[in-house]
Amino acid sequence: MKSKFEELKKTFEATLADLKDGVDLEEIKNKFLGRKGHLALLMKEMAELADDERKEIGKFANVIKSGMEAGFAKAEAARRVSQVFEGEWLDVTEPIFPAEGRGHLHPITQITEELEDLFASMGFMVLDGPELESDFYNFTALNIPPTHPARDMQDSFYIKGHPDQVMRTQTSPVQVRAMQKYGAPIRVIVPGRCFRNEATDARHEHTFYQLEGLMVDKDINLGHMKGVLEEVAKHLFGPAAKTRLRPKFYPFVEPGMRGEVTCFLCQGQGCRVCKKTGWLEVLGAGLVHPTVLKEGGVDPEKYQGFAFGFGLSRLAMLKYAIDDARLMQGGDERFLKQF
Repeated sequence: MKSKFEELKKTFEATLADLKDGVDLEEIKNKFLGRKGHLALLMKEMAELADDERKEIGKFANVIKSGMEAGFAKAEAARRVSQVFEGEWLDVTEPIFPAEGRGHLHPITQITEELEDLFASMGFMVLDGPELESDFYNFTALNIPPTHPARDMQDSFYIKGHPDQVMRTQTSPVQVRAMQKYGAPIRVIVPGRCFRNEATDARHEHTFYQLEGLMVDKDINLGHMKGVLEEVAKHLFGPAAKTRLRPKFYPFVEPGMRGEVTCFLCQGQGCRVCKKTGWLEVLGAGLVHPTVLKEGGVDPEKYQGFAFGFGLSRLAMLKYAIDDARLMQGGDERFLKQF
């Protein structure tokens, strides 16, 4: 009787070893291991054996069964792997370099996630938007019509043959998109990558990161905005950080202002980084212009709001004392491993 089980296992293993493409594994399983398969029929023959012999053969049969099930599972796994790699080309001569420990987050990613956590705790949603943006959302909907001089300040990358498509120069277009989708009241931040045709130097890059913020509700005023911005400054630069707002023109807010924080190096005493003023400009902000609210489908007679924008690249440079913006996207591991 043992020889019959051994012979069945050999036949089963030979069948698996000679598998052809397109052969149904489930059919083989039913043929050998199913309720009416060869193994089940053979085990029924044990009923004719004496009690002692049936007990001994039964243990042997269970070992054979376990071995066959393990063999089938291995063949099934191999079939799945072959399906995954089917049609792919692998270069087996490709050298494998030893891993030098796990990587870590880029300083811009670190500060982005830190701010996302902070704003989420204040009830803000985190949204994203397209990097290839329409001229309408990037400029017109933000109160920057075609003849507005502010367009010249954002020398932009347009798509050849598609004059209405531009690599977004700011994350502000998502303000209008968010209001159109969610209406008011709304609290949202938008971290993301932006592009401008800028000369590259220690303080400027053609590709950089921003974090846009928008809050729209009834009876919103500058006091609400200043409170939020002060919380951000203290979170990033410590509880001693102070914030001040100074007038500045931005087409999509009225009034507009620039936000400054006490210099993290000299604590407001004046140094070369803050140009002896004791203050560092880190953001632009203001109350949302009625035209922008209207483009977002929000009634400016019922709702007011404020918006602000941080340069994430600039914030990371300030927080980690990085003196050259070009290092951020250079990919030099010697630089990245410091953070």
